[in-house]
Amino acid sequence: MIVTRLDAAQLLDRAEELAELLVDIVNGGASVGFLAPLDPAEAAAWWKERAAAAAAGRLAVWAALDGDRPVGTVGLALPDKPNSAHRAELVKLMVHRSARGRGLGRTLLTAAEQAAAAAGITLLHLDTETDSPAERLYAGAGWTRAGVIPDYAADPGGVLRGTTLYYKKLERTQ
Repeated sequence: MIVTRLDAAQLLDRAEELAELLVDIVNGGASVGFLAPLDPAEAAAWWKERAAAAAAGRLAVWAALDGDRPVGTVGLALPDKPNSAHRAELVKLMVHRSARGRGLGRTLLTAAEQAAAAAGITLLHLDTETDSPAERLYAGAGWTRAGVIPDYAADPGGVLRGTTLYYKKLERTQ
């Protein structure tokens, strides 16, 4: 398994493959902002829209490749304001159902954390569905639970769920 950073052109070129991953995640019940069943065309359009943010330096995306097939992603959303240049939001950590149980989520998380530290980011934050399997991953990787917001977002089935906020302080490695 190789983890590689995707630039804007690669996000556009791989939009259909990345859409397959997103559809699998959402239709499998993961709460990443979409309702099930997710239309592959909608998923591909969403990935294509990310290319502009990547080109502008506001989004960094890594993909885990099994051969040439993306089976996982993670992103860092970078703020555009001077007073928040020290932080980033971890977004869309996703692992295809067929690739779970092999430590890929932790590998992707580590790649994003290391890249953030190398870029001078000293604070990461994220939100995830409360009581989801992802909470174990973040807690085990040293993230600090900041609190829960009830009824924050609908899960893929349309049921309102809480979200748990996490943060992690990083040491600069540049």
